[in-house]
Amino acid sequence: MIPISPLVKNLIFINLIVYFAVTLLFPNWIMYFEAFYPASKYFRPIQLVTHMFMHGNLIPHLFFNMFMLYMFGSTLEYLWGQKFFLFVYLASGFGAIAFHFFVKFLAIQYFAHDVTPEIMDEIINNGREVLQQGKNYVGIAGKINTIINIPAVGASGAVYGILAGFGTQFPRRLLMLIFPPVALEARILIPGLIILELFLGFGGSDGVAHFAHIGGAITGFILTKYRYKFNM
Repeated sequence: MIPISPLVKNLIFINLIVYFAVTLLFPNWIMYFEAFYPASKYFRPIQLVTHMFMHGNLIPHLFFNMFMLYMFGSTLEYLWGQKFFLFVYLASGFGAIAFHFFVKFLAIQYFAHDVTPEIMDEIINNGREVLQQGKNYVGIAGKINTIINIPAVGASGAVYGILAGFGTQFPRRLLMLIFPPVALEARILIPGLIILELFLGFGGSDGVAHFAHIGGAITGFILTKYRYKFNM
């Protein structure tokens, strides 16, 4: 295992600081860091950045993302240099939330014809408060409410961009799975993970932003594929 690279170490440190500071010291601030869909009254443009350094209340989510960043990011930082690595990391995070919002937009358009403008206004103005009470609207209105008023958090999109970059850069590198304990080449394992995210995304019942992962991976792949066109 190679030693942790400087920028990866700093990114992990920032994620840890933000997680513990907001979750433990300022829990009422969490909703200002999460990325709400733009139609929500809680959306703020700064959330497009801050959501990448939040992980809700889930330590396993934080641990998994930071472990993946360490495992694959350090190699790429030493190869690419800090400037391009940071560019890919942040761009993948933005690509992830953009794709996540795009899928939400399509879902809202699909359901919107089944609700009145009055119901839509109710969802936008009061839907978040309804969810915080452990309740939701009935039927289609409830589905739209979850789309608009459940925010996205986490560095997963950025990390998937780095993962896709690693697989593009080192396609024949053997990677060991924990379960089952088998070794697969990166060109097989990483696309397999992304295809799995696609199936899980269409399942849509586990509360994970799978399409954000796909958006981050696509961004990381494209930037890595054409990285020599960037003067970094």
